[in-house]
Amino acid sequence: MLVLRAVVEDYIRSQEPVGSTTLTRDHDLGVSSATVRNDMAALEDEGYLIQPHTSAGRIPTEKGYRYFVDRLATVMPLSEAQRRGINSFLSGSVNLQDTLQRAARLLAQITGQVAVVAAPSLSKSMLRHVEIVPVSVNTLLAVVITDTGRVAQHILNVAELPDMTVLAHLVNEINTQCAGVSLAQTADYVRRMGPRDAYRSISALTETLAQAFDGMADDERAGELYMAGTSRLAHQHTVADLAPLFDALEEQVVLIKLMSSLSETAQSAGVGVAIGSETHTPGLLHASVVTSGYGRTSAGNAGGMGTDNRSEINDFGDEIQTEPVTEPVAFVGSIGPTHMDYVTTMAAVRAVARYLTAFLAHDERHTND
Repeated sequence: MLVLRAVVEDYIRSQEPVGSTTLTRDHDLGVSSATVRNDMAALEDEGYLIQPHTSAGRIPTEKGYRYFVDRLATVMPLSEAQRRGINSFLSGSVNLQDTLQRAARLLAQITGQVAVVAAPSLSKSMLRHVEIVPVSVNTLLAVVITDTGRVAQHILNVAELPDMTVLAHLVNEINTQCAGVSLAQTADYVRRMGPRDAYRSISALTETLAQAFDGMADDERAGELYMAGTSRLAHQHTVADLAPLFDALEEQVVLIKLMSSLSETAQSAGVGVAIGSETHTPGLLHASVVTSGYGRTSAGNAGGMGTDNRSEINDFGDEIQTEPVTEPVAFVGSIGPTHMDYVTTMAAVRAVARYLTAFLAHDERHTND
């Protein structure tokens, strides 16, 4: 497996088939060139490596990359300087949208690949505040602000404008009782308010408002998808090679489903990786997708950039950092060739996701204060 790790690392760096002589010269494997050749032959027999041409060196297969990702290139922490760089680049943003746009540009710059950052969907958001304002004699506008920074507007049609004092009491009670709960739970609470004496005169409005919250709770779509790095990737490869990838990037619904699923099933390191056929997407058969969810953390801190909660040792004695448990509300990810630099990409994706988790937590605390 040390030989496999060396082959993958060399091929990622050079994109040229790797031979036993090169491995023996450039890596301190502690064995002879003949032993390395035998190990490479065994790895080829087991499907981890392939020899593209007779008498040429070997390159990793999809199975080889998968083992490398799972056992060898476990996510390493970024350096303090790299963390400060991410903080510096992202901290100048003025709102969530600006932060997500900056995050996509930064991730593309670090990896040289396509970066994709999704805004949180309403279905995974909690209520922070709601306001209802009249806009005409038969129309009210409900403005809903969520804990993830999303702002949703919903038109409420009414037969006539309600008593504004009663409406004000309704809104105040919703904000008091439902702040920090899901939109589905908010809908249930509002629906139960209608039959009460205090709100009987606006019971039809409470039902309309409850239906509006139900609709938001069922909205699984990502609010917006921010993408960067396609032009940078195009300069590194021929258009013919990238055509299937660009087609896949156009299918945003498929992309969102794939990356959301990966981020939600990510292992303890907090990063999910799909390689080639594992993406189940024809346009990504020669690409890999690395993604991590961001959102709410159940740990005692917000998963901030400056602190790692705990560490453990991988199979090769490397110290790795583990994550506080995060409930994803959206994802951040990188898409590139299967020979991408997995170590750098996984570390960068995780770091940006952690920053966004910390950003949401800080934004919520600031609003509550």
